[in-house]
Parts: sequence; C-alpha cells; structure tokens
Amino acid sequence: MATAGTKTGIQRGVSMVLLLAAGILSLPVVAALLDGQSTENLIVPIQLAVMAVVGAITGYLVPSVAGFGSSRARSVMVGAVIGVATALGGVAVFSLLL
Repeated sequence: MATAGTKTGIQRGVSMVLLLAAGILSLPVVAALLDGQSTENLIVPIQLAVMAVVGAITGYLVPSVAGFGSSRARSVMVGAVIGVATALGGVAVFSLLL
C-alpha cells in the first residue's frame, strides 16, 4: 500500500518530468511563434516567462512540488523556479542538438 510520502514522491517526480518536457518543447514553439526580425531577441525571455507561469500553475495544482506540508504560496514560488530551471535546461538541450 502506498503511503502519503510515496504518493508525494510520485507526484513530484511526474511533475518534474512533465515540466522538463515542457521546458524542452517550449523553446521551439515560442521560436516558431515569434519568427521575425523585430521579435528575434524576445524568444528566450518569453520562453522563460511562459515556463515560469507553467511552473507556478504546476506548483498551485500539485502542492507536493515544494515538499510535504508547504504552503500554497511556497508551492507556487518553487514551481515557478523549477519552471525557469527546466526552461534553461531546454535551452541547453536545444543548443546541444544544434
């Protein structure tokens, strides 16, 4: 039988994997949407902002991202930080693939 700690760990792991996938996929999506001479320098900042929002939403919906017993505000902040970190990981993966 799964305990509360095990469920929290599974939720946290699944959230991290989904945020990493979103971080990797968000750069090409944002680049495709902002493909132009005047918006060329906005691609990475907008990708980081989008992933911060996605991470914050994830932290709000899955409070176990910040750890067991954390407040909702802390979960949102931790989610936003993790979202930005996974976006930077996505930039690194995308750069390595080029």
